[in-house]
This record gives sequence, structure tokens and C-alpha cells, in this order.
Amino acid sequence: MALGIGHWALIINSSPSSPIPTPHSPLPTPHFMDLKSLVRDIPDFPKPGILFRDITTLLRDPEGLRYTIDFLAQKCNEAGITVDYVIGIESRGFIFGSPLAYKVGAGFIPVRKKGKLPAAVHSIEYELEYGMDCLEVHQDGLHQGSRVLIVDDLIATGGTASATAKLVQKIGCELVGFGFIIELRDLEGRKYLPDVPIISLIEY
Repeated sequence: MALGIGHWALIINSSPSSPIPTPHSPLPTPHFMDLKSLVRDIPDFPKPGILFRDITTLLRDPEGLRYTIDFLAQKCNEAGITVDYVIGIESRGFIFGSPLAYKVGAGFIPVRKKGKLPAAVHSIEYELEYGMDCLEVHQDGLHQGSRVLIVDDLIATGGTASATAKLVQKIGCELVGFGFIIELRDLEGRKYLPDVPIISLIEY
């Protein structure tokens, strides 16, 4: 299972005396949105038999994107989750993790595949269906006792999220929860995760 890739950017006016130009007026956050209706289903991609959940259609919708971040932050608050850092899993976890960190007043830390980070790293290897993979985080990114929330776009089998949890716990961080946009319930990925709050906004 895989999802499409999107891009998220913030443009800042460097002049403190000038207002930040925006192409649109701020959008009010809706009381309720059917997020599942904004996810496009593409059959037989990337190979026959796979139903691809494409989030680019959600990302391109201004109200949908805003609602997704606001709703995820609301769910974290309802679960009593307070964090020092939001951890985004490469790569679609970056899309949602960065604005969520901004929303909840936390820092953002990327967890990346092997060889993508330039400074000294902590790393963990984990097993895939066919072989092994490796995740890394900068050694100066997290500190013992930091409260962290792990965010990704999707939880399927739970392998990558579980490995990320083990990585941050190995450093000595306090894992306070997980946040996912989509959960594939039939694959039961959450049963492989630690016993902390697990938030998902859309279920299939």
C-alpha cells in the first residue's frame, strides 16, 4: 500500500514592517468535514490488486488540509497529549507533522531513511516483508526525557511506525502517542505499537 506525494510550503516576507502577502483570505475551520471524500481511490496502482489511497486530492483542498491539521491537533488535545517534538516519518509524515508541530507549539524532527541526514545519527534496522530497512534521526535532534508524538500519513502493517517508536525509546524519549491520517484496520498495524494513544482520522 502506498499513497501519493504532495508538497507543503510556507512563504515568509522577510521585512518585519510589511504585512505577509497571502493569495487568499484566511479560511474558517469547518465544524465537520468528510475527509474520506477528499481521498481519491486509484485501483491497480502501483501494481494489480492494490487500491491506492491518493492524498494529493486532500492536500490540494485548502479547507480539507486546514481541517486535517486542526482536527489532528484537537484529537491530541482530547487525548491529553502534550509534546516537545512531533516526529515525522519519511516522507509523507513530513507533510502533516510540520504543520501539526506549529499548531501545537512543538518542534519538528524528521526521521529519515539511511544516509539522508548529514550529521551524526541514531539508527535502527527493522525487518520488511522482503529484506531489511533502516531509519535514522540526528543525535542532537532528540534528548532523553523529551515527549514525542510520531506522525505519518498512513498506518498499514505498523512496521515503520513500530521501528520509529523503538528508535526514540532507545534514545530515552517519552513516547506519548501516534497520529495518522489514514488507518487500514484490516491489517491490524496498531497491535504492533506500544500502549499509548493512537489517533487516526480516516479508517478503511
